[in-house]
Amino acid sequence: MKIIDRLKEDRIHLSMEVFPPKTETKFEAVEAAVKEITKLHPAFMSCTYGAGGGTSQYTVDISKEIMECGVPSMAHLTCISSTRETIAHQIESIKGAGIENILALRGDLPADGKLPEDGYKHATDLVYDIKRLYPEACIGGACYPEKHPDAGTKEEDIRFLKEKVEAGCDFLTTQMFFDNSVYYNFLYRLRVQGVNVPVLAGIMPITTKQQMRRSVELSGCIIPARFKAIVDMFGDSPEAMKQAGIVYASEQIIDLLANGIKNIHLYTMNKPDIAQAILDNLKGIWTPEE
Repeated sequence: MKIIDRLKEDRIHLSMEVFPPKTETKFEAVEAAVKEITKLHPAFMSCTYGAGGGTSQYTVDISKEIMECGVPSMAHLTCISSTRETIAHQIESIKGAGIENILALRGDLPADGKLPEDGYKHATDLVYDIKRLYPEACIGGACYPEKHPDAGTKEEDIRFLKEKVEAGCDFLTTQMFFDNSVYYNFLYRLRVQGVNVPVLAGIMPITTKQQMRRSVELSGCIIPARFKAIVDMFGDSPEAMKQAGIVYASEQIIDLLANGIKNIHLYTMNKPDIAQAILDNLKGIWTPEE
C-alpha cells in the first residue's frame, strides 16, 4: 500500500520507525523487536538506512518483513556517500522486494569529507532519480522544523523543501522536536509558501539522559526548559526517566491531536515496550489500524 493513500484517509495515523542491525549476529534480535512493533498495528513502519549504506540489505530485508506482518513499510535511502550506480542498484532491490514506499534522504556527510565524483549533493537529486527509475514509488522526504543545520536561513530551508516536493515528494516527515509550537510555526510557514503535502510530526520518546544528549548532537533541536527540568530531576534514575520520557512524548502527541494534527511518526528506537506504553496512554484517543 502506498503511504500517501493511507495519509489521505480521514483518520488519525500513527506510524513508527525502526532501524536495522549493524551486524548479522544482531539480526534476529532486531527482527524480533520489529515483529513485536508490527503487533501494535501502526499506520505504516519505516526502516532506516545505515551510514554509507553499510546496512542497506538489512533495510530491505526488514522492510519486507514488516510487509509480511501485514503493515505497510517504507525503506529509507540515503545518497550522499553513494555513487549513482549504487543508488540505482538499491532502488532496483527495493522495487524487486515489492516495497512501494521510499524515504529519500541526503544522509550525513562522511567524516573524511570525501564524496563520490558521480554522487549526489542533495536529497532532491535523489528524488529525481527515484521518479525516473521507479516512477510507481511513493516518495517521502525529511524536514527540520527548526531549520536544516546546513541551511543559511529558515526561508532558504523552506525554498529547498519546496523544490524537493516539486521534484516528486508525496509527503514529508519531520526530525524530532520537543516543543510543539516549533512544529506549528514550521507548518504555517510551509503552507504560506505553497507546500501543501502531508507533514508527519516526528516524535522521539527520550528515556535516558544520554539519549537526550545524543539527540541534540544529531539534530541540533531545542530542548524546552520544561523538558530540561525533567531530565535534571529524573535523569540519574533509569526507571523514573523512562516513565517521564514516555509521559512527555504522550503529552506531545495528545497536544498535536488536539490541534488537528492527524499524522504522527514515532521514533521507536526498536523498543516495543516504550511504543506500547505510549499507545496505552492514547487509549480512547487513537484506534489501531485494522
